[in-house]
Amino acid sequence: MFMKLHSLIFIFWAFTGYAFAQTPATPQTGEKSPNVHHTGDVWLSHAGVADSIFNYNVAQATFAPGARLDWHVHPGGQQLYITDGVGYYQERNKSLQVVRKGALIKCQPGVEHWHGATPDSVFAYLAMTAPQPTRWLEKVMDEDYFSIYKATANNTVEQEIIDLSKQKWQWMADKDVAHLTSLFHDKSVYVHMGGSWGKTQEINVIQSGGIHYKKADIHEVSVNVIGNTAILLNKITLTAVVGGNEVVNPFIVTEVYVKENNRWQMGSLSFTKQITP
Repeated sequence: MFMKLHSLIFIFWAFTGYAFAQTPATPQTGEKSPNVHHTGDVWLSHAGVADSIFNYNVAQATFAPGARLDWHVHPGGQQLYITDGVGYYQERNKSLQVVRKGALIKCQPGVEHWHGATPDSVFAYLAMTAPQPTRWLEKVMDEDYFSIYKATANNTVEQEIIDLSKQKWQWMADKDVAHLTSLFHDKSVYVHMGGSWGKTQEINVIQSGGIHYKKADIHEVSVNVIGNTAILLNKITLTAVVGGNEVVNPFIVTEVYVKENNRWQMGSLSFTKQITP
């Protein structure tokens, strides 16, 4: 009897221990907020207060998995810069958006919306908000929230890579080397028509304007995922400024992403010029 009980305890410990190990740790920055206008655990840290010159408040918010704010309105608008994890953002009568680290959300003045973490990820952002008081509305009910989760769970890794690739083109157009430095793996390689090099030189080329990836019009895209590696093929028309001259060329671009520490980084980017009639 003792052996059977011991075995049952071990099995229970093994399964619950595995489940606990899979639960993302929540970085608890700031003070835990009372559950007045949200569901779940939320930590808030006030970084700046509006004054006569800078007319906005700045705060950092961190959500445990499953935590979300009630529906609400910012009379003067709000911008959210996502600093960690994966979350949801939805405006009244519009489709839900799945947002990830690096995204910028602009909550327009007077628009009813809600946002929060997904059930399986922490979610954190830096909020810049006009100083007018927030108007709080109804809660996001469990049945609605989890039905959203079931629907979005069908989003594949392939779509995540496609979204990341699109975001990368925007960062390159903006010469946003901060985000690109984080995206590019330290051992990544870049193959151009005129040569190949590593991460440091690619960042320097983008920052200096040696090559300005002004605009990428994407015509076709496909993704193959092999374990922790994703290979994306883009057929694009690239408008770039090279040596002060604007050029437009059709390319097939091969992008390789690798997943380490639960996030995707670029391992390779190469351009093959298409021969057109």
